[in-house]
Amino acid sequence: MRYTAQTWPITAALLQFPGTDAHGTSTQDADAGVWAEVFTEVKEAGFANVDLFDTWIRPGDLSSDRLDELGATARSVGVGAPSISAIRRSVIDEAGWQDNLAYSHRTLEAAAHLGCEVVSFGLHQALTPEQKRQLWFWTVEGHQDPVGDAEVWGKAVTRLQELGRHAAELGLLMSLELYEDTYLGTGDSAAQLVQDIGLTNVGLNPDIGNLVRLHRPIEAVQEMIAKTVPYANYWHVKNYSRDENLARNQFTAVPAPLESGVISYREAFRTALSFGFQGIICTEHYGGDGLSVSATNQAYLREKILPKTENYVLGTPLVAQGRQTPNVASA
Repeated sequence: MRYTAQTWPITAALLQFPGTDAHGTSTQDADAGVWAEVFTEVKEAGFANVDLFDTWIRPGDLSSDRLDELGATARSVGVGAPSISAIRRSVIDEAGWQDNLAYSHRTLEAAAHLGCEVVSFGLHQALTPEQKRQLWFWTVEGHQDPVGDAEVWGKAVTRLQELGRHAAELGLLMSLELYEDTYLGTGDSAAQLVQDIGLTNVGLNPDIGNLVRLHRPIEAVQEMIAKTVPYANYWHVKNYSRDENLARNQFTAVPAPLESGVISYREAFRTALSFGFQGIICTEHYGGDGLSVSATNQAYLREKILPKTENYVLGTPLVAQGRQTPNVASA
């Protein structure tokens, strides 16, 4: 059975919910009632599902009993939790890669415990002090993976393969999030990384918004779509308004709803369906009432972009999709 506009699993990102409250209490250690308040807010915004962003809570650092409590709390409110996004835990971080790799394995175990379908990882690293001082952190450069360094690239492939095999053993899909200045920072590099990893359950989270928001020249949006979306098995969607003045070397970008930014999600999903995409979608938005804008993004997808019936042409996927049991065999 193919997903339609009404049945497609769409989750809310938890970007607007901090990991500590006003009194400094960690969400990680909070009473389940605190979790229920967030899940209720998400549900009342119009979402049936939530992505457990680890900037809000780290499932990989919860005990088995607390994971049971987390899952039970979501069910009691009436929201699903089919995905986890692990943020800024690069497995090639020179100083912290071992801790990040171990944490990533724990996150996979937690996802399986909760009955999730997919876990999204990335190669982006902690924000720099300069980035933290900005209104929008992407307006200044942060960490950069070394271009052309075969040794570091090999480490990325090997360590992500390790995680991918673990994910497959647990029946999970693994998705790699696009992010600037990492080995997932261009269409060609991201596609090559998935190809080198070579596991059917490992694909891309083509979060093109992470690349179009940069205040500098970028790869053409149509090229990003064409090169990365065919490998999508999960998807953070957001958009930005962008202005370029090449004569003055000036570039600006600010968050925008999906339908009014520079990324054409009509084109992106047309491409995705032609490559068999049936993955979970996560709606994001930075700034202001991001949850409400994310809800608007969900409505836009369901009302204008996603297919209304099952009678649509669905291509052959390059990587395993949702509701499939992935295996460790090479793609």
